[in-house]
Amino acid sequence: MTLAVRAALCLVSVLASATAGAQATDPNDDRVTIFAPGDPEMAAATKQALSSLDEFLALADSPPAGTSRFKLKVKVKDGNITEHFWVVPFRRTEAGFVGILSNQPAEVHNVVLGQNIEFTRDDISDWGYTRNGHQVGSFTVCVMFKRMSKAEADDLRTKYGFDC
Repeated sequence: MTLAVRAALCLVSVLASATAGAQATDPNDDRVTIFAPGDPEMAAATKQALSSLDEFLALADSPPAGTSRFKLKVKVKDGNITEHFWVVPFRRTEAGFVGILSNQPAEVHNVVLGQNIEFTRDDISDWGYTRNGHQVGSFTVCVMFKRMSKAEADDLRTKYGFDC
């Protein structure tokens, strides 16, 4: 598939190390999964994440014991291409949010791994955090597992504590 076709027909989503901390993740842990715009499973996962975003943000503001690695997945557009990235850590600002891009871009060229980016609530597509070694949220990641080989998905579930 040519880049022009990808740009016209695909939404690129990146799955990175789900346990990303304040530093950029290992690019070898990045997984790129392409979804058509309007993919029903991805749309449902994003809707689920956004419906509970306020509760997540409140929790991130005052993290309870046993929780860590709060992250937001945000979309970045570069022309006709949209790619989603985990931002870890992040903080609120007057205009929205700011945080560190924790994935190596695969398709967009207007951001780089480790860059501080500003974004708004409208750019958020998912959220997640770790509670007692298990992932909470990361709804889009669970959809991506269905598009990976069983071995790869099982490896990521084990490595990062996903229960889906």
